[in-house]
Amino acid sequence: MQRSAVILLLGLLCSRAAAQEAIPSAKLLEDADVLRRIYERAHPGLYRYNTKAQMAGHLAALRAEFARDRSLGEAYVAVSQFLAKVRCGHSYANFYNQPRGVADALFSGRNRVPFLFRWIDGRMIVDRDFSGALKPGTEVLAIEGHPVAEILGKLMTIARADGGNDAKRVAYLEVRGKDRYEAFDIFLPLFYPGIGERIGLEVVPPGAKGPLTLAVAAHDRAQREALGKEAQQPAGADPWKFETLEGGAAYLRMPGWALYDSKWDWKGFLDRGMDALIDRRAPALIVDLRDNEGGLDVGNVLIERITAREVRGGIQRRYTRYRTLPGDLVPFLDTWDWSFKDWGDKAVPDRAGFYRLTRYDDDANGDVIAPRGRRFEGRLVVLVNAANSSATFQFARLIKDNQLGTLVGQPTGGNRRGINGGAFFFAKLPNSKIEFDVPLIATFPGERPLPDGVVLPFLDVPDAGVEPDVPVKPRAEDIAAGVDAELEAARALLKGRR
Repeated sequence: MQRSAVILLLGLLCSRAAAQEAIPSAKLLEDADVLRRIYERAHPGLYRYNTKAQMAGHLAALRAEFARDRSLGEAYVAVSQFLAKVRCGHSYANFYNQPRGVADALFSGRNRVPFLFRWIDGRMIVDRDFSGALKPGTEVLAIEGHPVAEILGKLMTIARADGGNDAKRVAYLEVRGKDRYEAFDIFLPLFYPGIGERIGLEVVPPGAKGPLTLAVAAHDRAQREALGKEAQQPAGADPWKFETLEGGAAYLRMPGWALYDSKWDWKGFLDRGMDALIDRRAPALIVDLRDNEGGLDVGNVLIERITAREVRGGIQRRYTRYRTLPGDLVPFLDTWDWSFKDWGDKAVPDRAGFYRLTRYDDDANGDVIAPRGRRFEGRLVVLVNAANSSATFQFARLIKDNQLGTLVGQPTGGNRRGINGGAFFFAKLPNSKIEFDVPLIATFPGERPLPDGVVLPFLDVPDAGVEPDVPVKPRAEDIAAGVDAELEAARALLKGRR
């Protein structure tokens, strides 16, 4: 065996040993107390969907889990389940922010299913196969003898989403091959430790009269990461691309808006693209935002080029829980911008323990997006689904509320009652070393911040994402036939058939 292979094997063995090593209960209870202090003093949406009594009950459940020694994997599941109960799409033990020791211990096993899939009406439908044994459209009934309905039910306890938007939670538990880490990959072996390098499946192939049983070789982290790279543009290439469809309509696929550290001139790219569409008098633009959670407010730049009037986002007030962060929390935190420690005079004391954040461009009637440059006068169609839960959710809301275009697909993620985000701390628990994200800014519709520890019903605001104008229900038959149902619906809409 080569020396590099030996080193890799030893590293994997050490990681597995670290994952199984028990963390003393007393240390985990310390971690639970740190988590509580940080969220109570810094999380502005902690009581958006929970009363103080309910959150105290969730914390008691976490402490009960930590009443005995736990492995790192068990602790990670318990923390994730607690964070999911906050019902905030930005509150979770972020895979990408975990210290290397935690990531290597929990995320390195060869125990990932060797296929991509979607959840359709609670059924696991294979979208793309890498085992050589499954056709697209195959339904998976059970994994290692566990019915997929049971698996989905367990995984829903760790799924992150805003409020009651369960469609987002289900979408979060799909495996789409677009990221290095997928929640299903991480948590399936944590809930079912027996899943390993060979995975037994019970499946129904397309057109089959009954189920089949078979075993497939599992994927490891490197194979999943390779898929994520495959889904991305080649190095140096633009991550978005304008294409021309039959009939002259333009198609813009935007798989992600997380461009915080990018040096790419994405605003220039969009302006050049819109100018080109105007020059050739393109009749329509289809913007594909499926599976795009969000990032920067890219959508505002598009709206500037398609609107003939000022667009008001509605009154969305921003609140934080503090003006100056309590100093005893700082040792547990990290961020990309330490100005978040002290909002200064931008944080104005408000009701019930909130500080309202103000900006130079605040408007009494909500944020304003003004027309800019030459206007694209063609029709706008936006493809959406439940993954759209941050900036893409906000964009979909603006498009629908201001009748700027037509939404096609499934209801979005996010929540019309407001979301938490905008600025973040990354907290690390002192003993388990588990990281969790801490959103710092909460938006609320209208003039109504949440009273401290009292759930405001918002009876006039749906506890849901944005509904599409043209709903398209995913079907296993379309996956089996290789049909892009949402794009076909958009094309039919532009041709006047819908």
